[in-house]
Amino acid sequence: MNNTIFDDVFRTMIEKIPQLAIPLINEVFQTSYSEDVEIIQLQNEHHQENGEIITDSCLRIGKKLYHIECQSVDDYTMAIRMIEYDFAIALDSARKYGRRYRMEFPKSCVLYLRSGKNTPDFLEVEVVFPDGKIQVYRIPTVKLDEYTKDKIFEKNLLMFLPFYIMRYEKEIHKINQDPEKLQSLLDEYEDIRATLEKELTETGRAELYTNLNKLITKISDYICRDEDMVRERLGETMGGKVLELESERLKAIGESIGEARGKAIGESIGEARGKVIGESIGEARGKVIGELQGETRLGVLINRLILDGRSAEVQGAATDAEKRKELYKEYNM
Repeated sequence: MNNTIFDDVFRTMIEKIPQLAIPLINEVFQTSYSEDVEIIQLQNEHHQENGEIITDSCLRIGKKLYHIECQSVDDYTMAIRMIEYDFAIALDSARKYGRRYRMEFPKSCVLYLRSGKNTPDFLEVEVVFPDGKIQVYRIPTVKLDEYTKDKIFEKNLLMFLPFYIMRYEKEIHKINQDPEKLQSLLDEYEDIRATLEKELTETGRAELYTNLNKLITKISDYICRDEDMVRERLGETMGGKVLELESERLKAIGESIGEARGKAIGESIGEARGKVIGESIGEARGKVIGELQGETRLGVLINRLILDGRSAEVQGAATDAEKRKELYKEYNM
């Protein structure tokens, strides 16, 4: 099974939206950091004589180190892997006091995207030191399937949302064939979308809303890759509002570019060229995107292009039938 997509999404959130990790740290380690606390991302590559160790995340908040691993399967060797990772992190941050070194292990946990009845609440390794003293290395686990959507929003664990669809992956085929079950899933995701919109866009964090929707769509597309109906309907449910928000942003950008850049270019190389560029960018990109939202299939395509950073292709998708056909095929729509 391809687990890379889960690692990619988790690391994207840690690296690009690190504030999403704060509620998880607060949940696991009973801290009370605010979301605007300073977070320092440390290197996740640790070089040792027998090779390179790469961890999912290592964050410093104040004087504390936090290490979170995302695991898509219940790997029985995870405890050994974690103590190896943590030893590498502690070694990199070791401090010398006279002839003595002090190594401090990070506060660590494992987030299990999939878990079963045998998945432990803690991972443990019993370490016997040369003097015979025994110390137990013990870290907590977090099981995604124990968090309902209401609990996720209550605790602000928004970084769980992209993986939420995984609780249904064993039922996806049945859901695809059962209209009632499909509608129930769509209703649940509409509730997720609406709640996410309310919590983020009303507090001026529309960009985070858009980014999370992109990651939610990425994982749901993968989990539902063989079930066209579920994949397309979920894309419509999660993508519609993103399209509206993004098209409004592009329209504003288009109008701004159309007036500012168009005027500047027009003054420098002639009124005609400036007017064409201003109108094509300002009116076509903004107006076309806005006006075509009501067309479901095309609307979803435009949304996918926007989320994938391909805004320059939006006009072609809206006006060029052959280009649109190619893009439909590319996105398997």
